[in-house]
Amino acid sequence: MSVLSLAWQTVKARTSGFVGAFVAVLCGTALVAACGILMESGFRGGVPTQRYAAADAVVTADRTVQPPDAESIEFEHASEQAPVPAALAAKIAAVPGVRAAVAEQTFPAVVVGADGPLADKPAFGHNWESAVLAPYALKDGKAPADDEVVLDSGLAARTGARVGDEVRVMTRSVPAAYRVAGIAEAGGDRQAALFFSAARAAELAGHPDRVSAVGVLAEPGARDLADRLAEALKDDHVTVSEGADRSAAEFDDVSRTKSILAILAGSFGGYAVLVAIFVVASTLALATEQRRREFALLRAVGATPRQVRRLIGVETTVVAAVAGVLGSLLGIAVSIGLRDAFAAIGVVPDDFALSISAIPPAIALVIGVGAARLAAWSAARRPSSINPVEALGEAAVQRRDVGKVRLAIGWVLMVVGLGATATPLFLRGQLGAATSVMAALVLIIALALVGPRVIGGAVRLVAPVLGRAGVSGYLASANALKNSRRLAAAVTPLMLAIGFFVVNYYSQTTFTAAVQQETTRSITADHVVTGVTGVSPEVADTLRRQGTAATSLVRTQVITESRSSDSVQVESRPANGLDATAGAAVDLGVVTGTLSDLVPGTVALGADHASWENKKVGDTVEFWYADGQKAKLRVVATYRHDLAFGDYVLSATDARAHTVSGMDSAVLVKSGDANALRELAGRYPGVQVAERVAAQDRSDERTQFLLNLIAVGVILGYVAISVSNTLVMSTAARRREFALLRLVGTGRRQVVRMMRTEAVLTVGLAAVLGTLVAAVPLMLLAIGMTGSPVPVGPVAVYLGALAGAAVLGIVSIAISTRMSLRGKPIDTIGTRE
Repeated sequence: MSVLSLAWQTVKARTSGFVGAFVAVLCGTALVAACGILMESGFRGGVPTQRYAAADAVVTADRTVQPPDAESIEFEHASEQAPVPAALAAKIAAVPGVRAAVAEQTFPAVVVGADGPLADKPAFGHNWESAVLAPYALKDGKAPADDEVVLDSGLAARTGARVGDEVRVMTRSVPAAYRVAGIAEAGGDRQAALFFSAARAAELAGHPDRVSAVGVLAEPGARDLADRLAEALKDDHVTVSEGADRSAAEFDDVSRTKSILAILAGSFGGYAVLVAIFVVASTLALATEQRRREFALLRAVGATPRQVRRLIGVETTVVAAVAGVLGSLLGIAVSIGLRDAFAAIGVVPDDFALSISAIPPAIALVIGVGAARLAAWSAARRPSSINPVEALGEAAVQRRDVGKVRLAIGWVLMVVGLGATATPLFLRGQLGAATSVMAALVLIIALALVGPRVIGGAVRLVAPVLGRAGVSGYLASANALKNSRRLAAAVTPLMLAIGFFVVNYYSQTTFTAAVQQETTRSITADHVVTGVTGVSPEVADTLRRQGTAATSLVRTQVITESRSSDSVQVESRPANGLDATAGAAVDLGVVTGTLSDLVPGTVALGADHASWENKKVGDTVEFWYADGQKAKLRVVATYRHDLAFGDYVLSATDARAHTVSGMDSAVLVKSGDANALRELAGRYPGVQVAERVAAQDRSDERTQFLLNLIAVGVILGYVAISVSNTLVMSTAARRREFALLRLVGTGRRQVVRMMRTEAVLTVGLAAVLGTLVAAVPLMLLAIGMTGSPVPVGPVAVYLGALAGAAVLGIVSIAISTRMSLRGKPIDTIGTRE
C-alpha cells in the first residue's frame, strides 16, 4: 500500500482527529486570500469613470514617489494630484493614433444657495473644452462666455437654476455671480461639474501655464495607444491611465483608496500570515501529540523515522489541500465583507468594486498548504526520531521537558521582545505605537515556545490551593502538574487572543490621547476659523492687514526616504503649513531657531526627527510634497511638539501650492474682535468661527483607529475559532481518561467539576499571561507618549476582553466535556484513541 493510500485511509478513519487541523487551515487560508484580494484591488479595482468616459486614455502627473537610485520596490503614493505643463497637450497630439489631446483644468467650485454652499458631494470647475471627454452634452443653452457657467443637470436640478438665471459660485475667494449659459448632461453623479470659458477656468485654477490632466481621444482602430503614449512621455514624469484606471485619475478618493488598500492589505496580510502559521502549527502539533501512542506502535512494529515523517506529511497535505481550496473560495466572501466594513467607516467609497481574480486564492492556497507542511515537519520530528522502546514508554505520559533548541529560541525571542518594548521611549509617533504591537506579538510567540516551563512553574504555585478543593480540585491539580504541555497548548491561543487585542486597542487609545493632549497644549489661539470646503487664504491675509495676530493652518503630508545600509524606506508623514506669524497662536515648543523665519523655501523639523536625520538649523533637507513634487528646503527651526504637528512644518504658502484645493484647513486667531471676525467670516459662506477648540482635525486618526479595530477584529475572529478548536480537540482527546476515572469510582459530576476547575485554571493563566504580555509594551508606550505609566482607555474594554476569553474557554471545554461523557465508560475505554 502506498503512503498516499495509507494516509487517505487514516484521514477517513480518523476524521474527527483531523477536524481541528482542517478548520485551522480553512480559516487561515480564507484570511490570507481576503488580504490578497484587497491588495490586488489596490492596483486593479476602482469605480466606473464619469468625466473621462469618452477618453481612451488620460495623462496626469505621476503620483508614485520612488527614489530614482533605489534598488528596492519601495514607493509611496502622493496624496495630491500635481498639474502638468499645458504644452504637454501638443506633444501628446503628435503621437501616432491620437485624434485629439484635450487639456483639462480642475479646481474647487461650489454653488452657493440660500442655505449656504451645496457641498453634499464634491464639486469642481473645468474648462468647457474638456466637456468632450465625458462627453457632457448640452441639453439646453450654449457654451459659456467669461461671465457665464454651464451646470451639469444634477447640480442644476438641486439649485433649481435654469438657463438665463444667475447663480453664485465660490472658488478660492468670496462668491461671484455667473449667468447660467447652459445645462449639460452626462452619465454618473459622483461629482458635480461646473464649466467655464477657457480664459476664466485658467484664471480660477491659478496656474494658466499648467493643466490638471490631458484627455486623449484615439483615432478609430488605434491599438496599443497607451504603450505609445508611455514611450513618448517617458521623460515627462507622467502616468498614462486607461480602462478602469481612469477613475483613479478622475476621483481623488478612488486614487487614495487604491493606495490605502495596497498598503493596508500588505500590513494586515503580514499579520494574518504570521497568525495563521502560528495557529496552524500549534493545532497540528497538538493533533500529532494526541496520536503519540499510534506513532509509537508504528515505530515498534518496524516503521522507519522517514516513513513516519512521510506519513504525517502526506496526511497533512491531504487535509490542508482540501481545506485550502475551500478556504481560498471562502476568502472571496471575507474580502467582500471587509470591503463593506471599510466602506461603512469611510475608508473606501461605497461604489468601489473589488478586483477578484484567481491569483490571490491560489497564493493563499500555497501559503496554507506550505504552512501546514512546515508545521507537520516540525511536529513529526519527535515521534519519528526516538527508538521504539522509548516511543512505547513515552506513549502513556507526556515528555517531561521541551527540546533545548525550542527553549533557546523562546528565551532569545523573549529578550528581543522585551528590548523592542522600550522603543517608544526613544521613538514617538505612530511608528512607536506599531512597534509596541509587534513587541507584544514577539513576546506571545516566545511564551508559546517556553510555555510548558512557564505554565509548569505557575501550576506548581497554585496546585496546593487546588488540591484542597476536594476530589475535583485534586484531580485538576494532578492533571495540570503531570500534563503541563497539554495545559500550555490550551493556554497559548487564549493568551494570544487577550494579549493581541489588548495591546492593539490600548496602543491606539494611548497614542490618540497623547496627540490630543499635546494638541490642546500647542494651540494657544483664542478663535479658530474653519469652513465646509476649507478657508480662503484671503481670510488670514485680511486679519493680518487689520493688525490681528492670525496664521493659516494647512494640513498636508510629506513623503520622505530613509536609508539604512543598502535598504531604502519611503513613507508618508503628516505635516502642516503655518505662516511666519504662527508664534502668536501656536506653541510648537521651539528648541532651536524661530518660526518667524518660516517663509516659502524653508521648513521646521521635529527635534527628534531632526536628531535622527542629523539636521540642524541652516541645513538643507530634501523630501517630496503631498503632490509628489521634489522639495529642497532650508531648516529654520526645530520643535518638540511633533505629535500635534508632525515632523515637518512648512510655510503655509508652500503647503497650499501643492494641494488641489489651494485652501487653508483653518485660520488660528489670537485675540481680536470676535464680532468683527464673524463679520469677516460671513463673507465666505460655509465658514464659521469657533471658540477655544483644538484646530487639528482628528477625523483621519479616528478612521485609522476604526480601521485597525476591523483588521484586528477579523484576526481575533480567526484566533477565537482556533481557541475553541484547540480546547475542543484537547478535551475530546481525553474521553478514555474520563472513562477510566468513572470506572474506578469517580462520579460524572466530579469529572465535570474537575474539567470546570481546569477550565478556570486555563482561563486564569491565559488572562494573567496575556495581560503581562500587553502590559509591558503598553506601560512603556504610555511613558514615552504621555509621561504616565498607565495606558489611556476605558477599563471596561479590558474587562470585556477577559470576560469574552473566559466565556469562550469555559464554554468550549464544558461542551466538549459533556459530549465526551455521553457514552458508557465500559464502551469508551475500548475505543480507538
